[in-house]
Amino acid sequence: MPRIDIELTSRCDDGSWTWRATGAREPRGILDGSLLPTGAKVGDQLRAETDQFLDGLEITAVLAPKAGGGKPDLLEILGSGRNEPDVMTTLAKKGRSGRKDDRQRRDGDSRRRRTDDKKGGAARRERGDRGGASDRRSDGDSKPDNKGGNRRRTRKGSEGTRRRSPAAPTAPRPRRLRPRRRHRKAALAALPEEMRLIGQHLARAGLPGLRDAITAQNRCAAEAGEPEIPVDLLLQLAERIQPNLRTADWHDRAEAALAGMAELDLRDLRSVVVAADTAARTDETRSLAEKLRHGLVERVEHEHTEWMNEVRTTLDDGRIVRALRLSSRPPKAGSPLPATELERLAEAANTSLTSDISQDRWATIIDAVALSPVHLRVVPAGIPAEPAEELLEVVRRVSMSIPDVAARFGIEPTPPPRRNRRSRRPAAS
Repeated sequence: MPRIDIELTSRCDDGSWTWRATGAREPRGILDGSLLPTGAKVGDQLRAETDQFLDGLEITAVLAPKAGGGKPDLLEILGSGRNEPDVMTTLAKKGRSGRKDDRQRRDGDSRRRRTDDKKGGAARRERGDRGGASDRRSDGDSKPDNKGGNRRRTRKGSEGTRRRSPAAPTAPRPRRLRPRRRHRKAALAALPEEMRLIGQHLARAGLPGLRDAITAQNRCAAEAGEPEIPVDLLLQLAERIQPNLRTADWHDRAEAALAGMAELDLRDLRSVVVAADTAARTDETRSLAEKLRHGLVERVEHEHTEWMNEVRTTLDDGRIVRALRLSSRPPKAGSPLPATELERLAEAANTSLTSDISQDRWATIIDAVALSPVHLRVVPAGIPAEPAEELLEVVRRVSMSIPDVAARFGIEPTPPPRRNRRSRRPAAS
């Protein structure tokens, strides 16, 4: 799903919010207030996940703004300290020069070795035939006594059966929604023949895409001197068949979401449930929407419990950065960690931020603290005596989220500069 940066513009009486793209007038729309984090206010800039429907964009999930990463960690190359030439030349040994006499000598040696091997092989086979019968008569066993070979096989087998230490288990990536198009195809097939092409454009790109297709076709008709297509008439026809196509499209997505309720990504499930308010128009689709709402509630409760257990486990293991990043992404909006876990998280962050750790580690931890729910509770145990410019740049960037930590560095909390996403056209000469 595409992500965009949005800005909250106003709050409605029914709990919904109006939004627009950051730094632009379009796109804009209305989103459900339950998707926003606690304490949201007008003017907040957030990252949102969207889904493209027939009538435009729809907000399905709201995330905190993604902070830019610092400079990458570099590996130090440790050399011998001696000044050595960049290019080294090694001469081949004598007799390997590839001259004609060397090749003749090597060919003669190889022919002699092949002759000796043939003679020796015949002699070994003859001795084996005579000795094999006597060995079988005396011992009654035809297996060769290859002790060295047995030792080699045993040693190889013991190394092959040596078990490796298992790797740490990783959480499987959630499966994305892959709906079938059964209901959409049926809705398109039910349209009259003269309206089927309009329905295909609507199902593929919505009303904006249909309008662009009509404009492009009228442009080609004007260049060829042919009459243009009536735009208003086609758009009126499209608005008449759009609700049925939207319901059929949602029906396909809802069936796929209900079938994969246990393993699908929560963002996909939320997008289907949010779209049910406008797309579920029949008794069958309303019943399906109700099942999806109940299933989503149960799934979120399960994911929230697993999330809290994972935060506790990472804290017990001493993985403070992982715990801080996990705490900033709760599956259930508006349900943070319990007070005891927040105190543990803040205390672990305080004891980790000392003057003894490297400044790269300091910047990594403080960057994770800025997005965590304990960003106002963290009081470092110590700061570097001579902070580098890279560390100061990280503190300036997140100073609004950690004002107390920024004050320890003598930095006044300032908001980050807004990036203008509008493309500037070159001035006409």
